[in-house]
Formats: sequence, structure tokens, C-alpha cells
Amino acid sequence: MMLESLRKQVLQANQEIARRGLAPHTFGNASGVDRSGSEPLVVIKPSGVDYATMKPEDLIVTDLNGKIVEGKLNPSSDLDTHTLLYREFPQIGGVVHTHSEFATSWAQAGRPIPCLGTTHADYFHGPVPVTEPLTAEEVEEAYVRNTGALIVRRFRAENLDPIAVPGVLVAGHAPFTWGKTAMAAVEHADVLEYIARLAFRSTLLGAPEAGIPAYVGEHHYMRKHGPKATYGQR
Repeated sequence: MMLESLRKQVLQANQEIARRGLAPHTFGNASGVDRSGSEPLVVIKPSGVDYATMKPEDLIVTDLNGKIVEGKLNPSSDLDTHTLLYREFPQIGGVVHTHSEFATSWAQAGRPIPCLGTTHADYFHGPVPVTEPLTAEEVEEAYVRNTGALIVRRFRAENLDPIAVPGVLVAGHAPFTWGKTAMAAVEHADVLEYIARLAFRSTLLGAPEAGIPAYVGEHHYMRKHGPKATYGQR
């Protein structure tokens, strides 16, 4: 992918999370990575800049370690989380962080979102996981980088595939989602918020915490994402 094309896609992704109400004020960010060159490059939103006035040239380009390659503005304060996810999950191409209302509520409660229905199962292969809280030492040492490390640790501990589970709740904080592109990560952020809202209401109505039978969830996920998927057009 050409860097200019990635800039436009990341700009669109940032504007889209605002348009969909997933990131009120400037509570969110989107990034994308270009792995086609000899050195992968990340394009990310500048810190605190309004989505409506943002231009492609405002976006920041860094390497995978967060070193700025292009750009005059400060990058998103979540940069180190994004770059760590790109390093540890090489199959992803875009990352989105939001503070969407219902997903953030589950994160603040420190609760994973159980798979209570087939809408959830169509997009997430199992519950939406939640991380452990950061320790005082982790906050002091490197808060943003260790947020990414928490996410990776949760996925390693449960042997989760980041493509099959395209998002996570950071305990006490908010959700991160990802995908093969920045716009795919936006779609997953939107779906996660919808799932979180459904789960909240279903729980209030007395839905069993165990969720739907595993075989139903498996069937729905595989018919959309499995090797013999039947959903959509070929």
C-alpha cells in the first residue's frame, strides 16, 4: 500500500469513528500500518485534533517502535499501544481505540462480554475478553505501552486468534479493536458497541451468563468466517 493511500484511509477511519458516535469529542483514534516496504510504517491520528478539521497532512507517520518519520504534530497519546499491537499481531493492518458508551461500560466494570446471541457470534469467536488491570508499577513504568502488553498477555494466555476475536476491553479504560485495514477496525468498533449494548440489555432482562450454546455460536461464526463459509456472495 502506498503511504499516501494509507493516509487517506486512516483519515477516513478517524472521521468515521466520530461520525458513528464512537468517539465523542476527541476520545478515540485510528491508525493503519503499511507493511509493504522494507520498514513497516504506521499512520496515526495527531493528539487532540478535532476530527472535522483534520487533514491528511496532519496525520503522523512513525516506524513500528513509534519513532516519528513524518509529521509536525504530536501523535496520539495511545501510539505505543498501537505500535505494540502491530508488532505482536502481524496479521492486522489497522487499530481503533474508542470510548463508545456501552463497550466502555463493560470495560469499566472489568467484565468480558459473553456471547449471548448469534449477532455476537457472527463477529466474535467467543466472548469479548477483558484485560487485567494495570499494576501501579506498570502505570509508572510505561502506561501506554503496558496497556498494549496487557492486551497481548490476555490473548496469549487464552490462545486467542486476533483475527477471530478482533477486539478487547481494557479493564477500567475502554475498547480497542483491529482488522486487516483501518476501516475494518472501525467496523469492528461499531459492531462491538452494538454487541455491548445488546448484552447490557439482555443481561438486565435475565439472559443466562453462560450465553447461547457453544455449538450455536460456533455454527454462526464458521458460516461467516470458516473455510466453508456460506454467508455473502462469492
